[in-house]
Order: sequence, then C-alpha cells, then structure tokens
Amino acid sequence: MLCQIFSSGLHYNSCLKKVNSVRYEGKIFRPPLEGDSYLLQCTIGCSHNQCTFCGMYKDRRYRMRSLPEIIGDIKMAKVALGRRLLKVFLGDGDAITIETEMLLEILSELSDAFPYLRQVGTYVGPQGTLNKSIDELKQLRTAGLTMTYLGVESGDDQVLEAVRKGAVSSEMLQAGLNIIESGMGLTAMVMLGLGGRGEGSKAHALATAEMINEMKPHNIGILTTVPVENTSLFRQVEKGKFQLLDAYETLEEMKILFENITIENLGIDGTHVSNFLPMMGRMQKDKQKLIDQIDNVLKNKNTDLMGVPYIGRF
Repeated sequence: MLCQIFSSGLHYNSCLKKVNSVRYEGKIFRPPLEGDSYLLQCTIGCSHNQCTFCGMYKDRRYRMRSLPEIIGDIKMAKVALGRRLLKVFLGDGDAITIETEMLLEILSELSDAFPYLRQVGTYVGPQGTLNKSIDELKQLRTAGLTMTYLGVESGDDQVLEAVRKGAVSSEMLQAGLNIIESGMGLTAMVMLGLGGRGEGSKAHALATAEMINEMKPHNIGILTTVPVENTSLFRQVEKGKFQLLDAYETLEEMKILFENITIENLGIDGTHVSNFLPMMGRMQKDKQKLIDQIDNVLKNKNTDLMGVPYIGRF
C-alpha cells in the first residue's frame, strides 16, 4: 500500500526516502520528534481508541501484527535504508501492549539489523504500561526501548473522564513513574484547552503542572486541543457543548502551566503546529524567558483573534 506518514495525527508529512519497499497498513502516525525515524508498524490502531479528541485510528480495529510480518518488515527496511539507521519508532498507537517476550524479539531483530541504532521509541498508554511489571519494563529498556511518549493530556480527573482517556490521574502518574524507574526516556504529552473555557481552563493547567512535577518526565510535548472531524469532540463543538479557547486563552493557559512547573531540567517542546505560539526551552533555565515571550504576545493582541475559537496553524 502507498505509504502515508502523519505527524501526531494532525498534518501530513512526506515519507522517508527509499521506503517504497516497506509495508504500511493505513495512515501512520508518529510524534514530531520522530520525524527522522524508521516507522515500524507493530500494531494496527490503538488498544484504547476511545479518546473524544483523537481521530488517528478511528478507521481501523486494533490488532497486533504477527512476529513474522514484523521481522519481514525489518529485513525490508534493512535493504531499503541500510545498516546505519539510527532511530526507529514502533507504531501504531500503544505498542507497549504487545507481549513482553515478543517485544524483546522485535528489539533483538532491530539490534541485529541496525548495529548503529541509538534510539527506539513508541507511544505508551497508561493501562498498557501498568499491565507490565517494573522488571518487564527494565528488560525492554535493556533490550533497546529507550524513548516513550505518554499521552498524559491533563492532570485533572474531571477532564480525563470527560475525554474518555481510560485512566484516572493516579493511574496516569503511576504509569509515568514506572517508565522513569525503568530507565526509559519519557515525554509526557499534554493538551492546552482540553478543559474548555473559564475556570475549567485554569483547573486543567494547575492539575497538569502538579502531575508533571510529581511524574518528573524528561520532556513535555505541548499541543493545543483542535477539533478533528469525525470525533466526539468535534461533534461536541458543533453542538456548542464544548467551548474552544481563543488563541490568547491558549497562551494564558500555557503561562499558568509554566509558572507552576517547578522541576529542574525538563525539556519543553511546544513547537507543534497546533500551537499558536511555538516554543522550546528547558525548565527551570528558560522559564522566565518563555513566560516573557508569552507576555509579549498577550500585550499586543490582534483584536480579530480575540473570542474566536482557535483551531491551529494548519
């Protein structure tokens, strides 16, 4: 099938060169920071696939691919990309749900095929992560699974329930802590605007900052809530049941988040195209600089954007 690679499910990105001989089923999604990775499709779809805001895997039913299929793809990728490949991303959503023994075999095959490999990453869901013991996670880290992307979205239980995330904040926190204890890298992904307008916005930002402080991930990836067609959230917005923030309200929420994050050496990646103001830095070193950037924009508002639902820079 013709390969289609999408970044974070929100915009189209061209395929890696020379992968025309590699098989993909449906649209493939990956985090923005995995743009230079070979995407190895280990599962089809997402094991949860009920989040109201996500349209990434609504067109398919979740299943795990067979080990022979995956090994066949690795062999094709070795021919197409060469042995000097540095990064691999395991898709689709939540590949951590694969049985540990099978994941270990996949990682071993990747190590043999690509001896210069320095990073293997995957999306991880809270339940799939909690279903593995700390020892299993450590085995996976030792075998080469080095980077994970956890969709935290919010630290607010009301928000998590409303978006049908499938986990409460305590479970989300424990999943993140388990990943950290295993030695894997952790990027916690959070979504501005997911609590809606008004007091819900502030509560969402404060609870999310508290979650990040307790979890202590290595990085946070910041996105803005954008209604995706054919999702439950999109229908809620159409019916007036969910109010999107305007562009400046997203910045006010981001400012609250930054002001209340207290941990050191936290990478900040807010460059995703869903964000009104792309930002990147490191806490606490760049904290004031990031807040000053937000304040500068808030002091020079374009009145045409005020009160208008913000839907990204696509």
